Amino acid sequence: MDLPDYMQAVGDGVYAIDTAFQRDHFDAAWLLVEDGRAAFIDTGTNHAVPRLLGALEALGIAREAVEMVIPTHVHLDHAGGVGRLMQELPAATLWAHPRGARHLIDPRALYQGALAVYGEEEMQRSYGRLVPVDAARVRTTEEGMVLDLAGRKLRVLDTPGHARHHHCLWDETSRGVFTGDTFGLSYREFDVDGRAWIFPTSTPVQFEPGPLGESVRRIAALNPEKLYLTHFGCVRDVARLEGLFLELLDGMVTLALLLREAPERHEKLKEELFDLYLGSLRVHGCGLTDEQIHSLLEMDLELNAQGIGVWLLKI
Repeated sequence: MDLPDYMQAVGDGVYAIDTAFQRDHFDAAWLLVEDGRAAFIDTGTNHAVPRLLGALEALGIAREAVEMVIPTHVHLDHAGGVGRLMQELPAATLWAHPRGARHLIDPRALYQGALAVYGEEEMQRSYGRLVPVDAARVRTTEEGMVLDLAGRKLRVLDTPGHARHHHCLWDETSRGVFTGDTFGLSYREFDVDGRAWIFPTSTPVQFEPGPLGESVRRIAALNPEKLYLTHFGCVRDVARLEGLFLELLDGMVTLALLLREAPERHEKLKEELFDLYLGSLRVHGCGLTDEQIHSLLEMDLELNAQGIGVWLLKI
């Protein structure tokens, strides 16, 4: 079967769809197919919806066969396209974390919150206007509940730390976890000899390092063979990645506390975070130049420093 170049089969009926948000190989939506039925896990932004519908067409799956749309959380790179996508999927139910569902039914506060972070120009360029979802089509999840896709079981894990409205999904069939942002970010440009590098994301405004570390340990305790990351793709070797993630999370907290009272704290945080990640990447064996690495991490450095700043105001 010929798939579009933005779509990759990773096995067990799981497909990664590159949403083209920001750059290639940065943001993925996931399509899960079982016995002719389908579910989307994360959707990307409004601009990704044509690709998601194109993925269904490429697989010969009718839009009416999509039973579920499941954003891991309501940050717009994961759920900005939910409303528009639901308009195209007449039989789909939206499953959302109870803390996030209301923001998909009425996305005005969600839009204003993102607007405060990104500004009007970036909001229009990257996200567009958010489409509300009919409340009658929305259901909420809870820890341990099981969603059923044609007999395939997806167990919900309540995973705070990146955001309080974040859940992940354990797919026992593939022994993989759809992790959203909880298990961090891993860009394919940083792969070395097939080994991935990973780091935490502390995007504002609900970063909490204690719960985040616990959520990552809970995921790793399932002994998954794969992590399906929104940023980006399918990674393996989970035990090693858990150790790397927790090491860098500890490093981020240490930096934050050291710089808590520093003048021009935000800029200093960005500088020190880059040094932390750069050192880790050099140990990993990454051969990209400092400038190339900084370019790939520039947006994350800004957002991670913002999120750490918000956390420091709360403790």
